[in-house]
Amino acid sequence: MSASLGLFRLQQVDRQIDRARTQLEAIRQTLENDIELKTALQNVETTQTENHRISHETKTAEAEVDAQKIKIEQAESSLYSGNVKNPKELQDLQKEIASLKKYLVTLEERQLESMMKAEAADAELQDAKTKLEKMQARLGSEHGKLLEEQSTLLKQLERLTEEREAALAPIESGLLQIYENLRRQKRGVAVSEIVDNACTSCGTTVNASFQQNARSQKQLVNCPSCGRILFVN
Repeated sequence: MSASLGLFRLQQVDRQIDRARTQLEAIRQTLENDIELKTALQNVETTQTENHRISHETKTAEAEVDAQKIKIEQAESSLYSGNVKNPKELQDLQKEIASLKKYLVTLEERQLESMMKAEAADAELQDAKTKLEKMQARLGSEHGKLLEEQSTLLKQLERLTEEREAALAPIESGLLQIYENLRRQKRGVAVSEIVDNACTSCGTTVNASFQQNARSQKQLVNCPSCGRILFVN
């Protein structure tokens, strides 16, 4: 996969998130006079953000535990394989295994703590959603259509946030930083697709050499005119 493809896919999700947030902001402004409802909505968004953060933390803790177990299995395999004959090397292996197992206990404790936090965060989010739903029911048809749209957008934003987590996985941190910086500089559009030999953002013609380089798996190529990352489908 080219370096720009992963960022292009991420941008597609980010732009949907931007649109959903813009719509939510417009709805919030319309409902601004209802302080009680606004507070409940903000509470759902806040708890939702925290819930995703803790969920990511839990997945990371789980991955660290699994990786540590693999290290232990590999070290024990070397110890009992019979390939290591030197007493000093055997002793070093035993020490390494003991150290790995000791750290595994620490990682498992962190994992358990993260799981408990995740459980509490899930409960808190559900409570916030329940309170919001009760409030919306009480308000009835006064803001019916807006509230319905808002509920749909919140669900969409939750789904998109999960999609963004998946899209981030294959992207190197250095490339991600470049992308984020460009998004801030270019009003949310960091990656521009090349269509009919031209940058779709600024219309500049892109020669074959640039297009070939844009297919690179490791390097990014920027539009010589607008500076955005170029992507070739």
